[in-house]
Amino acid sequence: METTNQGKTALKGGEFLIKETNAQDVFIPEEWSEEQLMIAQTCQDFLDTEVLPILDRIDAQEEGLMPALMDKAGELGLLGVSIPEEYGGFGKDFVTSMLSAEVTGGGHSFSVAISAHTGIGTLPILYYGNAEQKAKYIPKLASGEWKGCYCLTEPSAGSDANSGKTKAVLSKDGKHYILNGQKMWITNGGFAHVLTVFAKIDDDENLSAFIVERDFPGISFNPEEHKMGIKGSSTRQIFFNDCMVPVENLLSERQNGFKIAVNILNIGRIKLAAAALGGSKRVSQKSIEYANERLQFGRPIAKYGAIRYKLAEQAIRIYACEAAAYRASQNIEDATAALMAGGMDAGKAKLKGIEQFAVEAAIMKVNGSEVLDYVCDEGVQIYGGMGYSAEAPMDRAYRDARINRIFEGTNEINRMLIVDMMLKRAMKGELDLMGPATKVAGELMSIPDFGAEDESLFAAEKKYIANFKKAVLMVAGAAVQKLMMELSKEQEVLMNIADMMIDLYIAESLQLRVEKLVSKRGAEACAEHLDILRVYINDAADRILIAGKEAINSFAQGDEQRMMLMGLKRFTKTQPLNTKDARRRIAAKLIAENRYCF
Repeated sequence: METTNQGKTALKGGEFLIKETNAQDVFIPEEWSEEQLMIAQTCQDFLDTEVLPILDRIDAQEEGLMPALMDKAGELGLLGVSIPEEYGGFGKDFVTSMLSAEVTGGGHSFSVAISAHTGIGTLPILYYGNAEQKAKYIPKLASGEWKGCYCLTEPSAGSDANSGKTKAVLSKDGKHYILNGQKMWITNGGFAHVLTVFAKIDDDENLSAFIVERDFPGISFNPEEHKMGIKGSSTRQIFFNDCMVPVENLLSERQNGFKIAVNILNIGRIKLAAAALGGSKRVSQKSIEYANERLQFGRPIAKYGAIRYKLAEQAIRIYACEAAAYRASQNIEDATAALMAGGMDAGKAKLKGIEQFAVEAAIMKVNGSEVLDYVCDEGVQIYGGMGYSAEAPMDRAYRDARINRIFEGTNEINRMLIVDMMLKRAMKGELDLMGPATKVAGELMSIPDFGAEDESLFAAEKKYIANFKKAVLMVAGAAVQKLMMELSKEQEVLMNIADMMIDLYIAESLQLRVEKLVSKRGAEACAEHLDILRVYINDAADRILIAGKEAINSFAQGDEQRMMLMGLKRFTKTQPLNTKDARRRIAAKLIAENRYCF
């Protein structure tokens, strides 16, 4: 594998599959600046004082309560962390905005409202609006005076967003677009002042986007939806009946709406991973505290191996997801900075930087939401009977977590996108996947290298990860060659490959984080972090083996099948590891500190 030594910006989106990364080139959360930690603390203090004490009132959708909370968040500047200073924001970088999204992610329904407002409710105008539109709307969105929402989904257009039926036609005097249609599942729909609405003008093939104000004539709203979770989040259907929208409120160019939707969703996906991290850490914290308090058979349940396994596994998955989320975030920030240095407008550079790492954003959306689901499920189990009680915190956490596998594109759609985007980049010549894949295919015919083992601290983990890359390239390359144009219809195979790729990316990100941390603190001070790394890679190897086997058995037969299965076994082989003792050491650290401490 090729190593990138020319600096952080040398690694492009998706290149993690074919190149190695230097640990010193990644950002790790242990490197937060004082200013970033102060912003995080402000977010946490706001949750602790304004949100968490009144969760029942929020879930009951007490009239005016959520907008009032948003007003207070706006007064503290929490709605404008990444908004440029010229529009009343703090003008902080993407990594800092991810940190604020993470911390507020522990706020249940409030986190949904603030995420929707600061993300899909504000960013389309910030990134695609003209000077007049930005000057009119962004300062009020940044302060919270106006709240934002995003109207894309329709009853017959969910994952297939571009098939929406909402129409716009130009009025006879040419001064307005007249909107007709229906939108559903609109977060913040009950109180948003500014709506980004997607519709097709006349018989256009692609969507256009419009900035619609709540008091424009012709808008009506259904009552609040009753939902499984995030009950305090406003979710409504919105109807447009001859809604008059001034022509100057067309956002960007005609038929550019689908591109706006896709690029804003890329941001939303990685931001969702950050929010899921915040929720996961809060549940882990509660799980540890309860395990230390709850007595059974005369001892705290934290003394028992079955509970220690759960506490440790929660922490392992959280820490690994966090490593990957901030690795990708810094990659996006670096790509944006490089584009701006090359003379690109700041708004366009941010969009291009995000677009370049759309694969990683989709990976993080899937991983973050599934880590949160796992952590919440085990949180319920650790609480036992109390976990199922509405009086204890796991009830709300469990229900609120479930939506994240559907938000921002379902996890199934995102899995298929991961592979689709990688292959499209290869076909465009942006990524050389076929060269490395062909090399791996040739390696299957060769005798394995039994040379002297490198005994340096991370040598084994780096070798495993390099082999995971070979496993992905082998399976993906063979699937493309064998199935060709039919591959897009073989969704099970695509999801197998995506699962392999996700585990690879998370495992490598975790390895890079721990390696960099050890370089700063020394191996002795990072004993539990090394345990986290080794357990994750051990388990990832097994998951990659299973996913790869399922894919190979789906399209290969005979000698080809046997050869690939042998190669897969070789590429996922790891040395025996006592994961029980490693998890016990991780759990002991959590239990001793009575908190999530990684």
